[in-house]
Amino acid sequence: MPSARVKQDKIRAVRKELEGLALSATSAHQLMSQMVKLLHERMLKYNWVGFYMLEKSAPAQDRMLVLGPFQGAMTPHTRIPLNQGICGAAASTGKTIIVDDVTSDPRYLACSVETKSEIVVPVFARKSSANSTSIVTFLLLSTMKTANSSNIAPGWLGSISKRRSHERRKRPDALA
Repeated sequence: MPSARVKQDKIRAVRKELEGLALSATSAHQLMSQMVKLLHERMLKYNWVGFYMLEKSAPAQDRMLVLGPFQGAMTPHTRIPLNQGICGAAASTGKTIIVDDVTSDPRYLACSVETKSEIVVPVFARKSSANSTSIVTFLLLSTMKTANSSNIAPGWLGSISKRRSHERRKRPDALA
């Protein structure tokens, strides 16, 4: 098992690569595609990494999350209503949601029997007018092991989302 220092060095290297991708990408789609590829290849604990985009063309009450670039097995959930699933919960609250054991969370939309834990991170974009931010997409990371939040949530998550608020759903036995 790698030491904490080795893990931190790996996270720093991935973070640096992500920053490089952000500087060199010519479009948001290219950046998202490169990010999911890098995270899927370098952070082996994640068996599925992808983005869901907030659909802007529909009226507010009918908006959906639409599957964007991803790496991992195909998912049946290519469109998710804002009031469903862990991704929908993150969209509704604007907060990062970490679920240590998806079997204990009734919001989980089953995609793969391999998925045991999930992290959904809202990604915000700064609007040029009024210096405000809005959610534009969500990064979903799935793992094949139940874990505690410190094991599945790497330190670079805060740098992806401008807001650091989050919700954690721990395994029932972890609450005792």
